[in-house]
Amino acid sequence: MSGTLYVVGTPIGNLGDLSPRAVKTLEEVDFIAAEDTRVTLKLLNHFGIKKPLVSYYEHNKLERGDVICARITAGENCAIVTDAGMPCISDPGELLVKQCAELGITVAAVPGASAAITALAISGLPTGRFTFEGFLSVNRKSRREHLDSLIDERRTMIFYEAPHKLPNTLADLYEAFGDRRLSIVRELTKIHEEVIRTTLKQASTDYADGGLKGEIVLIIEGKTEEEKNDMTFDEAVILAEDFLNKGHSPTDAAKLAAKSSGFKKNDIYKELVRGKK
Repeated sequence: MSGTLYVVGTPIGNLGDLSPRAVKTLEEVDFIAAEDTRVTLKLLNHFGIKKPLVSYYEHNKLERGDVICARITAGENCAIVTDAGMPCISDPGELLVKQCAELGITVAAVPGASAAITALAISGLPTGRFTFEGFLSVNRKSRREHLDSLIDERRTMIFYEAPHKLPNTLADLYEAFGDRRLSIVRELTKIHEEVIRTTLKQASTDYADGGLKGEIVLIIEGKTEEEKNDMTFDEAVILAEDFLNKGHSPTDAAKLAAKSSGFKKNDIYKELVRGKK
């Protein structure tokens, strides 16, 4: 009889957040698949749990997933954990769950803390509708395409970011979205937990030196109706010129400016091309 894959949430900072059910599950499974076995071993040691660990991370997920699935199919129970938070969210565990689903293996959730939802809850920004965007790509083209796709997003947006990349990310976000309300939530559930309620413009200046440390979640206000309707046609053309100067083609620049302003893309394009002759 096939075993079960348990998706077990782990603390994002405070060990007291590991639920009794999660502890019981980790004690009872046959083995644990961990993003970083060294991190997970510290967690297990804290709770006096001794269990075989199998490393499962981005660069070995294809071959290791087959091995894990084979063991579960043979009757073993496995728990998958990440270093912090719920596995499979911006995490290679997503693929393992997919493999198990395709093989008919039972997948059970043992919920735990999620940095994205926890940060949103204390951000002070609208929580009724939101979109989780994970980490922005370090590839410039992919990064730009990702942000361009969100220019007209009305929902609150959630991003993860590493502290050493924060200055460039804040600059790119301000460039893409203009000045929006922003909550920078860092070091969740830890001693130095902090919520910085600011704006993209202010933050891109205040934290340009890279001095902000810790695990960071960015909560950004979605586009407002006022933001869309306040722009004049001349300002829309200037915005298109900015996009053009940043490497976009005239067509894409006009399209992005049209999304931001509400004016027709063709009208902006004609003016943009005419101004470049």
